[in-house]
Amino acid sequence: MRYLPKSPAEREQMLAEIGAGSIDELFAMIPAEYRLAGDLDVPRQQAESEIIDYFKAAGAKNAAGYASFLGAGAYHHYRPVIIDSLVQRGEFLTSYTPYQAEITQGTLQAIFEFQTMIAELTGMDVANASMYDGSTGAAEAVRMAMRVTGREQSLVAATVHPEYREVMATYAKHQGLPSALVGYEQETGRVDLEALKAAVTEETAAVLVQSPNFFGVVEDIPAIAEIAHAKGALLIVAIAEAVSLGVVRAPVEADIVSMEAQSFGVALSYGGPFCGVIACREQYLRQMPGRLVGQTTDGTGYRGFVLTLSTREQHIRREKATSNICTNQALVALMATIFLTVYGKEGIRELAEHNLAKADYAAKALSAGAGAKLLFGGGPRFHEFVLQTDEAPAALSKRLLEEKIVGGVELGRWYPELKNATLWCATEMVTREQIDRAARVLGGAA
Repeated sequence: MRYLPKSPAEREQMLAEIGAGSIDELFAMIPAEYRLAGDLDVPRQQAESEIIDYFKAAGAKNAAGYASFLGAGAYHHYRPVIIDSLVQRGEFLTSYTPYQAEITQGTLQAIFEFQTMIAELTGMDVANASMYDGSTGAAEAVRMAMRVTGREQSLVAATVHPEYREVMATYAKHQGLPSALVGYEQETGRVDLEALKAAVTEETAAVLVQSPNFFGVVEDIPAIAEIAHAKGALLIVAIAEAVSLGVVRAPVEADIVSMEAQSFGVALSYGGPFCGVIACREQYLRQMPGRLVGQTTDGTGYRGFVLTLSTREQHIRREKATSNICTNQALVALMATIFLTVYGKEGIRELAEHNLAKADYAAKALSAGAGAKLLFGGGPRFHEFVLQTDEAPAALSKRLLEEKIVGGVELGRWYPELKNATLWCATEMVTREQIDRAARVLGGAA
């Protein structure tokens, strides 16, 4: 009854109401060869307690006892237990879009606090909480720059997350928005500044880069900004790893920042939901997609919060809308807000320093043995690095898994020139013992 709420008597009543003598008569219009004649071949029904036990057992197999060095835009950080305790409160967990400010002050305040902290972290004037994730944020940022400049061409660094670029291509495909790719320096893994300088023209609306980039390398944002601004283009900086802002200088030279805030207390959860955000300079505020929560005072002088800007098609004329993204990332933004509040400024810096130290140790340990080489090692990086091995990534991954280690992400599928190269990540969740164990496997001494 819990899962099939209609009793046989109720089904008979429904058939009688519509004038059908039986279920078979109801579906008689469907050819017999397309109708299921017998029962489905599924296991027997189970009690709720049995189902829970089954999933607990299955869940225990998921990376149980494994060391994971995966990153590439989805990062395993510790989540303080207070996050779930607060976000699972009914007033947050079941809240809808805060149209009626008088009954959604808690949700609106949480979004406002999130916006404020993101603006402080990124060095921008204003931020919102309405992007699905970092990829849609990057694509929306490019479209925003096109509206601001009135131009329709963009330049994208090859070091931007490949899947972000795929989402951008989907956006551009049906809108006729041309985009060109700018390569990277083979030695440093940074954007090729000479190639960028040659590619930027008076028709370029935006230059999009990522820092730390997909290889984990920190880009020279001031130099890139100078090149973009010299031709009147806007600079967009995508940030896939928000924790990096604890030690990496904020991209204050950018005009727009698109960030994925998943690292701030949002569980990986097999791929989502994530927490996208756009931040920008104040003069571009009215071209920002999504919603913006503002602070005001009520009739009695008390502080209150309202939806200040909602430039989407449900609120204004469709042809004037900046975006058709019509969600509100309030719940995951609340997770990030709690995370940032728990850690505070000093805590975020210490967390980032911890990640930096772990990655530095891992990069040295894993590249120390024969058959492994650290690529792009000369420039500044955060907690990701690229290893190139004599052994094919698939074979190496198999050997690592036998030792309960999930190795790096193979780069060849996106960068054919990086043969046998893998992208590794070491957050605070990776222990020194696990790093040493991985180094022994790479060295053939497992």
